[in-house]
Amino acid sequence: MAEARRTISLAFKEIPSEQMQAQAREFADLMQCRRSVRDFSSRPVSKEIIEACLRAACSAPSGANQQPWRFVAVADPHLKRQIRIAAESEEREFYEHRAPEEWLRAIAPLGTDADKPFLETAPWLIAIFVERLGVESDGARAKRYYPDESVGIATGILIAALHGAGLATLTHTPSPMKFLCEILGRPATSERPFLLLVAGYPVEGCRVPAIGRLPAAVTTQFR
Repeated sequence: MAEARRTISLAFKEIPSEQMQAQAREFADLMQCRRSVRDFSSRPVSKEIIEACLRAACSAPSGANQQPWRFVAVADPHLKRQIRIAAESEEREFYEHRAPEEWLRAIAPLGTDADKPFLETAPWLIAIFVERLGVESDGARAKRYYPDESVGIATGILIAALHGAGLATLTHTPSPMKFLCEILGRPATSERPFLLLVAGYPVEGCRVPAIGRLPAAVTTQFR
């Protein structure tokens, strides 16, 4: 006989339609102000703020509820220095030898290069890993289902939470990123680096590239 599925009551609070619309617009307006930042201040950010944002990220849905995200929040200057050195080494190799011309043309308006001082300046680096394989109670390896999609959703929630808390962020993806496992002592046999998220305050007078977002008519349909 199949084991009975355990359930609990849904903690759902319905709100009036007018309030729903107001909150949806307010959140959309807040997120429209979000921009990727590359000039960070060294101004400290409390661990408690980062912890709260990570708790929000961990509310994400995941394949078979396996929650394959693993976050390592780094504030230690020595570790940040190691990460910068390793990331810049990979970035120089990429920009000088591996990057296709089409890609270089696409990122030209952003003004990016292999130098990544923000990896040391920003108060927090959040290394995000995908758990590809888990370990059962008997020690057997267990496959993770839809791990990339699950971690991607959690990362989106984390970015929104950090922005909502009043912080700037940058998604950084040096390729390859295996050095993150080595520096941060993560198990490379079961985890894979997904993304490095930089978080903190922007420098005073920070400027960002004058680029826009696609209009809703291009990205959204109602049928």
